[in-house]
Amino acid sequence: MALIEAKNVSLGYDGTDVVTGLTFNVNKGDYLCVVGENGSGKSTLIKALLGLKKCSSGHLHFLEGLKQNQIGYLPQQTVSQKDFPASVYEVVLSGTLGKKNLFGFYSARDKRKALDNMSMLGISELKNKCYRNLSGGQQQRALLARALCATDTLLLLDEPVTGLDPKAAEELYSLLYHLNKEHKITIIMVSHDIRASLEYSTHILHLKGDRFFFGTAEEYRSSETGINFFGGENK
Repeated sequence: MALIEAKNVSLGYDGTDVVTGLTFNVNKGDYLCVVGENGSGKSTLIKALLGLKKCSSGHLHFLEGLKQNQIGYLPQQTVSQKDFPASVYEVVLSGTLGKKNLFGFYSARDKRKALDNMSMLGISELKNKCYRNLSGGQQQRALLARALCATDTLLLLDEPVTGLDPKAAEELYSLLYHLNKEHKITIIMVSHDIRASLEYSTHILHLKGDRFFFGTAEEYRSSETGINFFGGENK
């Protein structure tokens, strides 16, 4: 069952399209990795999915009652975000704010969900720690728990392992795989890590300006696009 359908979508900035004619769909339970070279439109697509940018043509359809404020989002971290002076619990709990009005208060249900997500991601003991004093891997777990407070359906991640050491990156990939397989959370992840993309994803969307590839990870391995980008089945 489709959650998102993109039909002949064109996207760009400053009056110039960087993606044209894009058509793909994301079904419940999919793990879609969006790959491509710098400037190919990956971040622009993320903004469109979040409702921060309009399509210059074509349509993005959200189905099954999915609303854009019900997407859990884990962005690339900036230096200022890494130095955020709040407790881990406060950071995670803030993920529930997207569903509230301007003067909304945290409910008992919100607080329970924040604690449950922290427990699921193994960071309960960090509850009262200052977020900026955590390691990079711990910070990403906290932000992932925050994103899960916004959704039970769809996670959108933009280069989530940037700046992490190999061990922390692999742990994060394993967490995402577990959320996808065991908790049935659909994942869309922008990534430069083609190895992990092929290992964990069900589908690949490769952006190439006025061209694109969309298909299963296995189809991508043997496609001309995949072979040219990473060496194909011989890698």
